[in-house]
Amino acid sequence: MSETGLRERKKQRMYERVSEVAIGLFLEKGFDAVSVAEVAAAAEISKPTLFRYFPAKEDLVLHRIADHEEETARVVAGRAEGESVVAAVRAHFLAGLAQRDPVTGLNDHPRVLAFHRLLYGTPSLVARAYGHLDRAEAALAEVLGGGLDARVAAGQIVAVRRVLAEENRRRIERGEPVEEVERDAVAAAERVFGRLEEALPLGVAGVEG
Repeated sequence: MSETGLRERKKQRMYERVSEVAIGLFLEKGFDAVSVAEVAAAAEISKPTLFRYFPAKEDLVLHRIADHEEETARVVAGRAEGESVVAAVRAHFLAGLAQRDPVTGLNDHPRVLAFHRLLYGTPSLVARAYGHLDRAEAALAEVLGGGLDARVAAGQIVAVRRVLAEENRRRIERGEPVEEVERDAVAAAERVFGRLEEALPLGVAGVEG
């Protein structure tokens, strides 16, 4: 492996380690009760070093979902020839449900539930999460060709994924059996994505989009 590659791996390991340390502290004491200095001390790095990796305290948490920002854009860009945009996104979401991917909301592991409570129960994290959605929309719109139709379509697609996942998460949080939620989640995804495909402009939703 090249020296550049080794540096990138080391940097990525630092991101992961510091984020996990921080999330552990936040889950134990609460997000607002833990200072950045406390996180740095627990991670055995200086505060300036921490800020080089994570410019804001909220980034310590949102790093865990950062790789999902361009996920939908990657799915659409890599879809099979002849496959529509919505069909590709729907298939990916359904596969995520089958795999109990936390990003679909269909996961009842205690650590996943605790992380979701932290994320959605902390106002400053919720506010920063909207930036995550904005970037996801922008990345998808670019893949769809840019312009107004592409931006509108990207906003609708990202919103559908978010709302479906949120419904699953809320039901799991209420203690409903994951198998029962999955059955309804699959039916809802099929139904809602089907309606979305009919609503989007052909140039965006169709195979030529």
